[in-house]
Amino acid sequence: MSARTKARKRALDILFQADVRGDEPGVILAAEAQRAASEPARETSWLYAREIVDGVIDHHEEIDELIATHSKDWKIERMPAVDRALLRMGVWELLHNDEVPTAVVIDEAVELAKEFSTDDSGSFVHGVLARVSRSA
Repeated sequence: MSARTKARKRALDILFQADVRGDEPGVILAAEAQRAASEPARETSWLYAREIVDGVIDHHEEIDELIATHSKDWKIERMPAVDRALLRMGVWELLHNDEVPTAVVIDEAVELAKEFSTDDSGSFVHGVLARVSRSA
């Protein structure tokens, strides 16, 4: 598993926890930063996870607006929390990280959706991210 794939899993965990607990993502991020500092083996994946979460925090309104616009008939608050977190991560990567090709962003998000969410989440995440990428 690549460092970026591990980072995406860490970012997903942080964003999911914040959503489910009703905490600010920055609070969960700070706690994870302390834990990561004591585990040097996590450093490579931690840096990108932090970049993703910081990016989602910084661009939260823009990201949620795009998700709402492109998620045909689905309100963000009705989506499974995992799907919300994955879509926020994916939209941030699509718009704000030119180093990652669009196909990789979408494929990684879909794989995480298949692993951690509902049976229909992979195709839902794919559809929303594909529409966002075409509009960007």
